[in-house]
Amino acid sequence: MIYTLTLNPAIDRELTITEVQFDSVLPAVHSRVDVGGKGFNVSRLLWSMGTPSIALGFVGGNAGDQLSAGLQALGVATDFVAISGETRTNVSIVTERHDHYLKVNEKGPLVSEASQQVLLDKIAALAQAGDWWVLAGSVPPGVSASYYARIIKILNHRGAVCILDTTGESLRQGCEARPFLVKPNAQEVHWLTGLPVDTLDQLTVAAAVLRDLGAQNVVVSLGKEGALLHTADGTWQAQSPRIQEKNPIGAGDSMVGGMVWSLSQGHALKDALGWGIASGAATAALSGTAVGTRESIEALHQRVELKPL
Repeated sequence: MIYTLTLNPAIDRELTITEVQFDSVLPAVHSRVDVGGKGFNVSRLLWSMGTPSIALGFVGGNAGDQLSAGLQALGVATDFVAISGETRTNVSIVTERHDHYLKVNEKGPLVSEASQQVLLDKIAALAQAGDWWVLAGSVPPGVSASYYARIIKILNHRGAVCILDTTGESLRQGCEARPFLVKPNAQEVHWLTGLPVDTLDQLTVAAAVLRDLGAQNVVVSLGKEGALLHTADGTWQAQSPRIQEKNPIGAGDSMVGGMVWSLSQGHALKDALGWGIASGAATAALSGTAVGTRESIEALHQRVELKPL
């Protein structure tokens, strides 16, 4: 089974405008509302690929109810911990020409220590050897940077396989707990290591530092340029196929979704990287916060270039 964990989920509201004008009242040409949160985006991509997953996390209030209903309508099973606060709402504003966007994220509700323990107990009860777990996104107020590391230790103890996609101190401490894979971007790698990341050689050196911290494998996402994979067996670069980009928001989550889907099919890690790149590109080519279809992902996968470094 594949599980996705989103500690700080959101309702994503997107407004499309003709052009950005500050200090003005702008009419929305289009609007849409989607379930949001990095782990949930992974679950949505898996659903698009025809693979079930179970989404976990903290939800609360009317927004939490809306989020739960939205995921279930997509066919994504959920197993949430209810909290007293209100699940956050994030707002994106994009232009019709897709040349500019703004995204504003709320901090999220305060999560009590009791609720945190309920989730840890739930994870310990669910985790089994061979399961795939994607831990993704920021931690909400009240949750320490060590929380992901605590979860990873539980999963490792039970033989589950963990992918971590977070930032900052949560990423640092998460690496020390030895997840199977971490997926920072270049800026996050620079923040964590203090090393330059302007070239592929520099990125490889910096990724090796993350492996020295404890991460078993490292994928550094490079946006339109694809990604770099660094493992004990070697380093590879996957170049993304050229697309007409419409909305890059969520493409990185789709990349993780494509990778965990491929890994769950028994593919090698470097081959999974190609499926991840295709999945991210398929999502970036769509308007709004929709995710790529299996048909579009398979077509783009044929155009991904993978080469050893």
